[in-house]
Amino acid sequence: MKEVFVLGGTGFLGFYTTKELLKRGYRVSTVALPPMPAEDLLPSEVQCTLANINEMTDEQVVKMLEGKYAFIYAAGADERVVPAPPAMKFFYEANVLPTQRMARLAKQAGVKKFVVFGSYFSHFAEVWTDLDLKRNNGYPRTRLLQEEVAFMEGEGTMDVMSLRLPYIFGVMPGRMPLWTMFVEQVKGKDTVPVLDGGTAMVTVQQVAEAAAGAIEHGTHRSCYAISDTNMKFTEFNQMIVDMLGQTETKVIVVPLETMKSAMEQMDAAELAAGREHGIHLADTMEIQNRDAYLDPEDTMPVLQYRKDDVRAAIRETLQKCIVGLQ
Repeated sequence: MKEVFVLGGTGFLGFYTTKELLKRGYRVSTVALPPMPAEDLLPSEVQCTLANINEMTDEQVVKMLEGKYAFIYAAGADERVVPAPPAMKFFYEANVLPTQRMARLAKQAGVKKFVVFGSYFSHFAEVWTDLDLKRNNGYPRTRLLQEEVAFMEGEGTMDVMSLRLPYIFGVMPGRMPLWTMFVEQVKGKDTVPVLDGGTAMVTVQQVAEAAAGAIEHGTHRSCYAISDTNMKFTEFNQMIVDMLGQTETKVIVVPLETMKSAMEQMDAAELAAGREHGIHLADTMEIQNRDAYLDPEDTMPVLQYRKDDVRAAIRETLQKCIVGLQ
């Protein structure tokens, strides 16, 4: 029986990935930051250590990883974090350097497969060359670098794959969904302004299946931008409105210029206050005015994750957010 190490096994993505790996017959161990989000979260057969792996010595990490077949890197900082400037330095230190170290030590320990949970912003930074998203935005630039350093560390004996993850829905014990902030933006509003774009979406179960699929079917240096459903922001926000029971609220599409001008002012205000977004708000408006869509057929047959009911997962997720705000 092969053993997989999951970094961040008590987090949203790591929890579901751990459960999927167990279902497939793998042994699983994990290191995750304390505290445990819910009592008896993980099955007893999972060896769980609550600690900061970045505070462990190289020797401690290598010893812990010896005998492991695969490593799932389900940790790091995403674009919701708004650090002190320069944001690029923050995301470099939060995502690139720790990933490079773990990949190097995993290879040293004899690990054969290494899967990074990345972002679909890496995909669109490459595809939407006219926006040049990586020039001044620390988050997509460092996500691309995170992949590259992991690939290079794995060369020779360890296959390294990246899952480029879009919007993800689902719930787990002990943690509130990140979508609470979106519900707060709609709650009590007469109108909800949105841009004309949309986004790819998956369920958290599909992320777990894709991670296991990357171990079993992925190829070295491959980036898999996974997807199931593509949805306009108008529909997504209308789902929030409907879940809140706000029958009089209108979701309206507004021009990019209107939103971008306001966001440029907010970017300037954030910098003056000592904060910088990993994707500047004005650039976020450019992104949200486009369809950040992905074709499931590009990855689903390769990684063999299954079709799922994304809209049902959205409703389940929003319901937990709404209850949590009451």
